[in-house]
Amino acid sequence: MSTTLSRRTFATALAATVPALSRRAMAQAQTAPSKPRTICYIGGYTQHAPPGGAGNGQGISVFEMNPDTSSLSPLMTYVDIASPSFMAMSGDFRHLYALSEIDDFNANKEGCVTAFSVNRSSGELTKLNVMRSGGAVPAHLSIHASGRYVLVANYMGGTVGVLPIHPDGSLGDPTDVVHNTGPRMPDRAADNPPGNFAISDHSMSHVHMVASDPSGRYVLACDAGLDRVYVWTLDLHTGRLVPAKTPFIAMTPGSAPRHFSFNEKGTMIYILGEQDSKVVAATFNPQTGEIVPQQTVSTVTPHFRGSTLAAGILLSPNGRYLYVSNRLGDSLASFHVNDDGTLNLVEEIWMHADYGRAMMFDPSGTFLFCANQRSDSVTSFKANAQTGVLDFTWNFTPVGSPTTFAFMNTI
Repeated sequence: MSTTLSRRTFATALAATVPALSRRAMAQAQTAPSKPRTICYIGGYTQHAPPGGAGNGQGISVFEMNPDTSSLSPLMTYVDIASPSFMAMSGDFRHLYALSEIDDFNANKEGCVTAFSVNRSSGELTKLNVMRSGGAVPAHLSIHASGRYVLVANYMGGTVGVLPIHPDGSLGDPTDVVHNTGPRMPDRAADNPPGNFAISDHSMSHVHMVASDPSGRYVLACDAGLDRVYVWTLDLHTGRLVPAKTPFIAMTPGSAPRHFSFNEKGTMIYILGEQDSKVVAATFNPQTGEIVPQQTVSTVTPHFRGSTLAAGILLSPNGRYLYVSNRLGDSLASFHVNDDGTLNLVEEIWMHADYGRAMMFDPSGTFLFCANQRSDSVTSFKANAQTGVLDFTWNFTPVGSPTTFAFMNTI
């Protein structure tokens, strides 16, 4: 008589020998939800862009991040969008907003912003609508702290656009468009690094960044053409910007204020000058919107000579370190944030790529990613939360002309 058992008979016999508690644990393991994954969205310049701005990107590239190594594995690419050079994720991770850095969206030569809904399980995007940005060649956008408006900095238009967010996440026509004016500023700053031949365009207003302070009481904008940082309040009912008591602060002539970063309490603001590659550490009064500079530090070491343009500025998740990317010089600078909010340079390191722009931490705060526009690559560094030191991971991800990130953990 054969003693060979069929697979079904063997499985039945094995199940009969498993204690009830073990069978229950096995059933729970089979029905347990999958572990959350980290999704990374990367945008940049495509062929559809203003003259001189065309790039090698395809649209918004979507990757899954390995939480142990920071390596990125491609998932999908959304090609139905032109030059998404900056993106912002809503606080609940249900919507993604991406600008198109173009000047031909309509007859008024404006750029535009695309609203997407986000599938929290897969990371897939669904286009909701596309709305004009309120000016030409938008370079930056952010979501107001209230979650009710998208704020857009239109670089060539010299304007700030306020776009209302509808309940379904789609965007409405701008409720306000503010145009800055001021005197012609010098193309080069007097405090430039030695040998810097790179210049920033000061021929007109060039709004490079707009965002609210952490409280949402004020909206600030860096104007790299007029060398000013503007301050407004936002009427949440009408969506209109109202100049603050002190409507702007004048920065060093020619310095081209590009981006800024607030500390968590909103009491310190760090303003990055593109042209002179310097950070101005200033106090910010959350009650009045007043900005008072306290310190100016260089983003390159005293040994540096040559052309450079600062690009991105980012505080570490714990607020103890500040990071800056330098284009042309191809370096990353890390600063220690002192108890009084002033800065000390920790190190300046090679970014291992060309023309690094935006930086962003992954959701865990372990890795810092850098978008390297001219290298067509994304690189990552492991950040030491205690010392601020960055260690290169040697992970290179090929992405055409990358300039911006957004991250999300799936549920």
